Amino acid sequence: MEFFRIHRTIPFMRYALVLNAISVVTFLLAVFFLFHRGLHLSVEFTGGTVMEVAYPQSVDVGKVRETIAKLGYADVQVQNYGTSRDVQIRLPVQKGQTSAQQSEQVMAALKAVDPAANLRGNEFVGPQVGEELTTNGLKALGMVVVGIMIYLAFRFEWKFALATVLANLHDVVIILGFFAFFQWEFSLAVLAAVLAVLGYSVNESVVIFDRVRENFRRYRKMSTREVIDNAITSTISRTIITHGSTQLVVLSMFFFGGPTLHYFALALTIGILFGIYSSAFVAAAIAMWLGVKREDLVKASPKPGDPDDPNAGATV
Repeated sequence: MEFFRIHRTIPFMRYALVLNAISVVTFLLAVFFLFHRGLHLSVEFTGGTVMEVAYPQSVDVGKVRETIAKLGYADVQVQNYGTSRDVQIRLPVQKGQTSAQQSEQVMAALKAVDPAANLRGNEFVGPQVGEELTTNGLKALGMVVVGIMIYLAFRFEWKFALATVLANLHDVVIILGFFAFFQWEFSLAVLAAVLAVLGYSVNESVVIFDRVRENFRRYRKMSTREVIDNAITSTISRTIITHGSTQLVVLSMFFFGGPTLHYFALALTIGILFGIYSSAFVAAAIAMWLGVKREDLVKASPKPGDPDDPNAGATV
C-alpha cells in the first residue's frame, strides 16, 4: 500500500557526509552529557522505599501523586497494581530519613486526605538490587546488539550488519543523551523502550537493505550510490505509513497514558524519529563507505559452458 509514489530518485547520498557530520556532533554531545550529568536513575536502580496502599474504592492516582509531591518528593512513582483500589508508591532515598519514617510521613498525608487508606506492605529496595538491574540491563542491550549483527550478517552481508549496529548504537546513545541533558527519570520502562527502539530501527534498515539488494538485481547499470538513493526513495511512502501509525499510538500513550507511561512514550518518540533518520542516512551511508557492491549481495549465475555450472556437461 502506498500513499504516493515518487517517480524521480532523490539523491540522498549526495548529502551523506553533511548528515553524518551532524550525527557525529549529536552523538558526541550525547556522550558528553552522559558523562558530565549522568542519568537520573529511578528507584529501581538507586534503591528506595516501595509502599503498597489499599483503598475501599477506586482511587485517583493523580491525586495521590499530588499529595505525596507536597511532601517534597519530586520523583515519586505512583501507579495502580492489581485493581484500581490498590496503589504502589515508590519513594527515592531521602537523606536523614529511614524507610519507616518515609512510609509514616506518606501515610499520614494520605490519611489526611482519605482516612480509609490502608498500608498493605512496605519494603526497602536496596542499592544492590539496583546494581543487579543495571548489570542485567547492559547484558540485555549487549545480547540484542550481538543478535542483530548475526541476523544481518546471515541475511545480507557483514558490511550491512556493521552499518546497522553502528546506526542503532547511534540511536541508543542519543536517547540516553536526551535523558541525561534534561535529567528525565530513567526507569525500567525507559530501558524497555530503548530495547524496543533497537528492534524497531533494525526493521527499517532491513526494509531499505532488502530494496537495495532487489535494485542490485534489477538495475545492473546503476552505481552503488544510485541504487541506495533509489531504495530509500522507493520506501518513503511505506516509511510514512508505518512510522506514522506507530507514532500515533505512542503519542496517545504520551498524552493520555499518565506519568507512568510518560517517559516510556517519550523515549519511543525520540527513538522512532532518530531510527528513521539513522536507517536512511547513517546505516545506508556507512554501508556505502564500507564499499558494499552488487557482488556482495547478488551471486552471478553461471554462464553456459562454465566449468562451475553443475549442468555444463549435461546432455538432453
